[in-house]
Amino acid sequence: MPPLLVLAGSLVGIAMVRWAFRTAGRVNQELEVARATMFADADRAKLPTLRPDPVTGAYRPG
Repeated sequence: MPPLLVLAGSLVGIAMVRWAFRTAGRVNQELEVARATMFADADRAKLPTLRPDPVTGAYRPG
């Protein structure tokens, strides 16, 4: 009986690992699509750029 339990436990473990990898791949694919649409929609020419302030040396929009 114990070898059967070990076999069943290992099969369940393999199934859980397989499910976790598939879920991680799906989530990463959804994130890539979201990132691509987020950066594709932004018009880079309208965004302010950072320039160093000559007095303080800190970078400020402008």
